[in-house]
Amino acid sequence: MARRGENIYRRKDGRWEGRYKCGFNKDGKTKYRSVYAKTYNEVREKLSEIRSEAVSFVPSGKLTVKELFSEWFSAMKFKVKASTYANYRMKVEKHILPEFSGLTYSSLSARLVHEFIEKKLKHGLSAKYVSDIVVVFKSMTKYVSAEHGYNNPLINVILPKTHKKELSLLSESEQIKLKKCISENIDNTKIGIMLSYYTGLRIGEVCGLKWSDINFAENTLTVNRTVQRIMKKNGSKSTEVIVSSPKSLTSKRTIPLPTFLCDILKNYRKNDSFYVISGSEKVTEPRTMQYRFKSLLRKADLPVVNYHSLRHMFATNGIKLGFDVKTLSEILGHSNVETTLNRYVHSSMERKIVCMNLISQSA
Repeated sequence: MARRGENIYRRKDGRWEGRYKCGFNKDGKTKYRSVYAKTYNEVREKLSEIRSEAVSFVPSGKLTVKELFSEWFSAMKFKVKASTYANYRMKVEKHILPEFSGLTYSSLSARLVHEFIEKKLKHGLSAKYVSDIVVVFKSMTKYVSAEHGYNNPLINVILPKTHKKELSLLSESEQIKLKKCISENIDNTKIGIMLSYYTGLRIGEVCGLKWSDINFAENTLTVNRTVQRIMKKNGSKSTEVIVSSPKSLTSKRTIPLPTFLCDILKNYRKNDSFYVISGSEKVTEPRTMQYRFKSLLRKADLPVVNYHSLRHMFATNGIKLGFDVKTLSEILGHSNVETTLNRYVHSSMERKIVCMNLISQSA
């Protein structure tokens, strides 16, 4: 039952609503936001979580960067996935707050952030990673500008120029060796590698795959979940493994399986509630799968590449085999074909030689 002063009440539609302070309008009046749930206790818990991180809002630019990030995090908590929220929090706590924590919002400037960018680059962080950090910073100031009516001091901040880093892939001869290796003495790890190599599944998607996700009647596989290790929400430095929905709406997809792969999977099929990789109801986390993959490469006397390279090899091989880009993009779970072409399709020297020899044939 709601208590007086809690700002929690039951709506006409049966849901419970709780209101909390989230800042001030330009005229100084308090602004409120709401959270909703099916029960009073759920709303009360949500409000308690928000208020534990909330700041004492004052209608002036004297709020510190730390206080405003706290407000921003409260607003973002129910808007983004837990993994995204944890990623934001890590970047803020590890990089931004040590430099800007006690600085007031009115003291922020593009010059200070450009100096911060230069410092981070000199410390060896990649331009891409520094850009990601600054994008989070700019997201906060954009929010504060909209909510409090302040000018956005970071609107003119220029992000460092990034350079696309080519991912190391196995050559055609090395891939033949890999395929031979994973087709012998098959175990759960090798099944996972096969799935990524022949369908382009991400490492988290492979770890989250259950036998119930494979339809042997139609020879299809559906991506319903992904596994990640993220920072805990309580603000500690500890992490936890979570099983969540796929990366995006297009990531939740159904993929037709090659017949030979379906035949292999049928021989190792277990209880539908079991995860494919672990062979039990216990999930295998991505870094364990990454370690196993690199161990397999070493034993096979192959170059040690990142597990994600399997997804890139699938995309590149797909184009080589004649996949149209739209179909390949949907199998990979991309929202647009540009991502597929720009990030996942690689041209090896062998492929370049074949293409250039086509000119000789037409001369």
